[in-house]
Amino acid sequence: MNDKIYAQIILSNNDKINLELYQEKAPISVENFVKLAKAHHYEKTIFHRVIKDFMIQTGGYYIDDDNNLNELSETSAIKGEFASNGWLKNDLKHELGVISMARTTNPDSATSQFFLCSATCPWLDGNYAAFGKTTDEKSNQIILQISNVKTVSLGYGFNDFPLEAISISQVLISDQKFED
Repeated sequence: MNDKIYAQIILSNNDKINLELYQEKAPISVENFVKLAKAHHYEKTIFHRVIKDFMIQTGGYYIDDDNNLNELSETSAIKGEFASNGWLKNDLKHELGVISMARTTNPDSATSQFFLCSATCPWLDGNYAAFGKTTDEKSNQIILQISNVKTVSLGYGFNDFPLEAISISQVLISDQKFED
């Protein structure tokens, strides 16, 4: 029996980001992500925060048919699975291709938003719940490509908003590794 969990984030341009999720390091985060993916929560969400040499963030907003930015319905907050919050099982380093839960200053405030690292970010280690990593170089290249898009400030906390929307078509979950 295969206990591994894999995810594939399919973007609106058909690019794919393939990930392995590490349930042993962050079981609550993995369960939350898988539950939301299977419920189609991430479909049409946009990458709303993109910072070169840092990360790309999604999972909280979408653009409707009238080109308006909308917030997704809120999901329940989960426990932050990282060392500074008392969770010592998670030693995953934030480096290129790592997926991690976004949160506020409250360590237990992560809901549906997540980010993918586009660089090595050691200041996040032990402070954010990393819960998986890309499985191939092509996925890393797609993350890097997104992290380099032109961004604008919309105000209201949207200071690194992509000029052209980049959205998720769907997120697939499997016990088998996704191939390109």
